[in-house]
Amino acid sequence: MSRGSVLVVEDTEEIRVLVTTVLERAGLGVRAVGTARECLAEVAAEPPDVIVLDLGLPDADGTELCRELRTLTQAYVLMLTARADEVDVLVGLAVGADGYMAKPFSPRELTARVQTFLRRPHVVAAAAPAPEQVTARVPAATVLGDLEVDEGTREVRVHGADVPLTRTEFDLLHALASRPGRVLQRETLLREVWQSEWEGNLRLVEAHMSNLRRKLVAAGMHRPEIRTVRGVGYRLVS
Repeated sequence: MSRGSVLVVEDTEEIRVLVTTVLERAGLGVRAVGTARECLAEVAAEPPDVIVLDLGLPDADGTELCRELRTLTQAYVLMLTARADEVDVLVGLAVGADGYMAKPFSPRELTARVQTFLRRPHVVAAAAPAPEQVTARVPAATVLGDLEVDEGTREVRVHGADVPLTRTEFDLLHALASRPGRVLQRETLLREVWQSEWEGNLRLVEAHMSNLRRKLVAAGMHRPEIRTVRGVGYRLVS
């Protein structure tokens, strides 16, 4: 399916129809299902660019479904939740969701959030160029101590071994690695990675930064180090 495809996973028919209608009016290709089983079948058949995922599904917990989706697709995942408990939101972010919206939500904001994901870099397999073709400039990888961040392939390596990151985690790391030693405010990261100004989303930065750190440390990275500048933001320090 062409870029701009969205899979809506929502068991309540009225909300499923609303979300589908709103996104289709924005010119996006939308499929909609009501169960986790149907979601996995759709992803296997034709991976979408964005998945709008309700956490309260009849046949599976939405956070567990998100965890499984992360093994199958690099699609952005936007959670819809009616749960008031902040812990549920943070658990969802910890298993790989790229963002969340609480119900009831603004259709205009939903559309804006999905379109923001679609504007971000899309990873595709690069075909080998023909001999007569002019080779385009490929951004050089950034190497900092144990860490290598390859902007061209959107790959990250620690001690030469690949570290699997979500798209959002890569974007955060790339923002830090492109300005080593410099303090980046959480608001700056929110604007650059999520293209959002809403301060209520600052916990998105914190949750994804925590996931990123955990993965890099587990891969054996000792330097550089992502340090928190309390009350301000983060910086990558050699």
